[in-house]
Amino acid sequence: MAFFEKHGVEEKEFFRLTSLKNYHFPLHFHLAFEMIFVSDGQLYVSVDQKEYQLQKNDLIFIFPNQIHEFKTVDYSDITIILFSPELIGDFFMNFKGVIPDDNVLHFEEKIDFSKLSSIYRQKSFLYAVCADLINRTSFTPVKQSPQTKVLYKMLLCVEENYSSDLTLKAVARHLQYDYPYISKLFARQMNMTFTDYLNHYRISQACYLLKNSEQSISEVAMNCGYNNLRTFHRNFIKITGQPPKKYRELD
Repeated sequence: MAFFEKHGVEEKEFFRLTSLKNYHFPLHFHLAFEMIFVSDGQLYVSVDQKEYQLQKNDLIFIFPNQIHEFKTVDYSDITIILFSPELIGDFFMNFKGVIPDDNVLHFEEKIDFSKLSSIYRQKSFLYAVCADLINRTSFTPVKQSPQTKVLYKMLLCVEENYSSDLTLKAVARHLQYDYPYISKLFARQMNMTFTDYLNHYRISQACYLLKNSEQSISEVAMNCGYNNLRTFHRNFIKITGQPPKKYRELD
């Protein structure tokens, strides 16, 4: 299973905990809420072009449809929680259409995620974080430009089709937009070409599979959209700085 799949929401009352070390993921969005807690190290996070540098015991609370990315700074040990809006239904309905001015909360000690074994404890924890967020920050109505809406559609195409032979021309045809227009729009909004972004997205998914599945390196490559193993190795080293085999062996 890929790390982020179907916007991170597969069913009602969906709750997924994932622990990762030295991980990164390029700009994306999903329909789920997301929390990232830094157990150790540092993490750079960008949310709607607002930049944060998270330290130990910091938590960032990302709302549905907020475009975000995260990168390890030297070293990071993080826990990611993806959960459906239904788990915090009252909060979701009351704060629908707004986003926090500051997405980050600080905890005095490490969160014991092993205690979140039942849906009741999960909801209790999530609502406690929601209450903390309400007390610590203000909220601003969401504003989306026509260009941002097009970008969302393009990112969704990548999420749903990254494992296939995807090209920007195919995306343009699918969305019924002019190729030069969406090519320039994507580069301007994302500060990289569509091809570079697609490779970063695929390699991030490959990193997750290498650490969290028994698939062979060639299977990971195929499942992440690379029919040519040499191309996969070249892009993996270019983005992560090390070959897939070494990455899998590292703690």
